Amino acid sequence: MATQEHPVQPSQQQTPAPQPPEHPLTQLQRRMSQMFDDVFGHRGSFWNLPTLDSGPDWLADFNPRMDVTDDPAELTITVEIPGIEEKDIDVSLTDNLLTIKGEKHAESEEKGKDFLRRERSYGTFRRSMRVGPEIDASKVDATFKNGVLRVTLPKTPAAQKAARKIPIHS
Repeated sequence: MATQEHPVQPSQQQTPAPQPPEHPLTQLQRRMSQMFDDVFGHRGSFWNLPTLDSGPDWLADFNPRMDVTDDPAELTITVEIPGIEEKDIDVSLTDNLLTIKGEKHAESEEKGKDFLRRERSYGTFRRSMRVGPEIDASKVDATFKNGVLRVTLPKTPAAQKAARKIPIHS
């Protein structure tokens, strides 16, 4: 049995969606990459950097990850933030919104016979997480040890009683 090919009619062709305009710094990076490719004859090794168009996290100074553990008695948030001192961390709970923010600043200097090297590292972060009304705000506690912040949010007695394990049937 022979199959017939059906040519696509011009009216049925799909046109690609319009792309948003490229950020000027991304254009500059692309042009610089092309220039280095032309000179050195390879791609990617030095100029393979994230661009402004690669997502909102590219411009973030520092964005520590939060680990969340939820059990019947409490909610526990753990955040690894090495290089930050306790005095530079702020934890607040307002209208069921837990906010952890901080500032990291470090400087180092090394002097030698023929050189002076200074390095500075600065950054801020802010992480927020909505928690439920079952949290007893008066008993929230935070500890900071060895670069790890742990925020414990106890649940109200009513919320603890309401929690139950749901059996799974096969």
